[in-house]
Amino acid sequence: MTYKFKARLSSEWVLEKPSGTLLSLSEVLRLLAAVDATGHIAGACKACGMSYRHAWGILRNAEKEFEAPLIETSRRQGSKLTTFGQHLIWANRRLDARLMPTLESMASELQEELERLYPESPQRLRLHASHGFAVEGLMQLANGMDMSPLELRYRTAIEALASLDRAECDLAGFQVPVGEFEQAILARYAQWLDPARHCLIHLAVRNTGMFVKPDNPKKITSVADLVHPDVRFVNRQIGSSTRFLVGLMLAQLKVDTARVQGFDSSEFTHMAIAAHIASGMADVGIGVETAAWRCGLAFIPLVKERYFFAVHRDTLETPNMQRLLDLMNGDQYQAYVTQLVGYDARHMGQVQTLEEAFGADFAASLKA
Repeated sequence: MTYKFKARLSSEWVLEKPSGTLLSLSEVLRLLAAVDATGHIAGACKACGMSYRHAWGILRNAEKEFEAPLIETSRRQGSKLTTFGQHLIWANRRLDARLMPTLESMASELQEELERLYPESPQRLRLHASHGFAVEGLMQLANGMDMSPLELRYRTAIEALASLDRAECDLAGFQVPVGEFEQAILARYAQWLDPARHCLIHLAVRNTGMFVKPDNPKKITSVADLVHPDVRFVNRQIGSSTRFLVGLMLAQLKVDTARVQGFDSSEFTHMAIAAHIASGMADVGIGVETAAWRCGLAFIPLVKERYFFAVHRDTLETPNMQRLLDLMNGDQYQAYVTQLVGYDARHMGQVQTLEEAFGADFAASLKA
């Protein structure tokens, strides 16, 4: 007998009134997001599968509880969210962006525990990687097709490579910037990579840069502008490669990170960074272009990054790994990554040695 289910975890806003009564905001937030996207109540109702009357009832009840209007409606211009309504949906988006990696990792662990109850469950490939849009899409496709599923743990690049070294995962995701900061980043990974044991699967090249509001009110154009006293920066978590890269860029400019307002802040995903800025809680952050586009932000390019999966050489020919490579080289996944704003999928699925990816000098230094 094999498992026939998939574990999922999700977050939910619940307001507790003084009487102890609980008010779920799930439907309210879904409606507000749909109004924001469509520009009118009728389109929001269709998107949410609700009747017009039911939708209005939900909104009016929420406005009564909050004692504040959530939408503004006019015959000529349709409907739009009030400032209060906008803050609600952006707060929810920040929440989702922050919790999603944790919930996905926990769901994967729960799935693994449940599958152990079924002795004939298929063997999983274990993927440890930082959150990214191509990784997210790979998980969705792999677990939705007739192949052995992927077990995902979101980790920093260092944590992922250390797990691979200890044989605690089968694939470890990490990114390397193209150009002047490549060697410093590679030196950070060096102790976990062995040319004799490891090879790489190329995933994609992605654009990384600064996110700012569409009109760029603080006139931010480069990393040097992060020191301006009126600029609020939001950083990635301690240990992340993006945070390390920002530190390298500031060091190159001889800028003390203590001068950057918000350098010690922490967000765990590109979408969390983007949502933080879009909701007005910061002026600038650094991440992948896709997140800026999805949140309607302007993007200032800084570097291109190559994203790889490190694997043990002796696992490449296993059936599970071959199925994963077939998926990565297939038309469906290639099309998915190609449509991601800021991603280049031309070399996706190519297997490379460390020497082929980073040059003979780097590979030789690892052997020394």
